[in-house]
Amino acid sequence: MGQPLADDLGFLLSRASGQVVRATNAALAEHGLRVRTYSVLVLACEAADGLSQRELATVLGLDPSQVVLLVDELAAAGLVERQAAEADRRTRLVVPTAEGRRARDAAGQAADAAVETPLGLLGDAERDRLRDMLTRIWTATG
Repeated sequence: MGQPLADDLGFLLSRASGQVVRATNAALAEHGLRVRTYSVLVLACEAADGLSQRELATVLGLDPSQVVLLVDELAAAGLVERQAAEADRRTRLVVPTAEGRRARDAAGQAADAAVETPLGLLGDAERDRLRDMLTRIWTATG
């Protein structure tokens, strides 16, 4: 027989993740974004020369067709552009516009504040440990 849900790590991770995503989506909505579109925008802003949609899909763990829709949405809002890669003109890179960088900064502040509600009960050392553990799980299972 399985363990009670209150002891099931998969269930607890899912519930905690859901709380963080709901809070963050609510905060990002004021900026016309959701967690997934915000994630694409942040990754594009962090990359010096942009990222291909395939690279974005790999990092986000999404199907490339899902990333196309997210990039389309961001491009329609004027937050990113698709540019041909210099190394291979067939590859389209997702790069932020100046407006996209401004939106990332404003939305980032809102997202950070939103995470305080579900994670506010953890101290700095606990957050650091949680971040380290989640990063280990994520990078090990890629």
